[in-house]
Amino acid sequence: MIFNTLNPNTHDCKTNQRGMQDALDVLKGKWTVYVIGHLVLHGKSRFNEMQRAIPGITSKMLSKELKDLEVNKLLKRTVIDSMPVAVEYELTEYGSTLKTVISEITRWGLEHRKVIMQP
Repeated sequence: MIFNTLNPNTHDCKTNQRGMQDALDVLKGKWTVYVIGHLVLHGKSRFNEMQRAIPGITSKMLSKELKDLEVNKLLKRTVIDSMPVAVEYELTEYGSTLKTVISEITRWGLEHRKVIMQP
């Protein structure tokens, strides 16, 4: 079965399916991969910086995505004691494990674009 090739140490198809479902549950939001990708490329970032860098995202949606990523322990929120108070976001060490995933999604997307754009 194809799922067993994903994790050769696991012979239980349902375990592999559960793993894929868990990953997709975290990454399924329209903007999630964009937010993670921005943090992968730019490191620490403030809310307004991210909103400007991700075309089309609303402040309400960015706020929701950031909260979801924080709940999933992928993002760290740091309040900076300044005037006015500022908040920085960055990937946690655990969140940084998604760098490879984001890189592969990007690579695949670029290759896919070449395939579908061919006459």
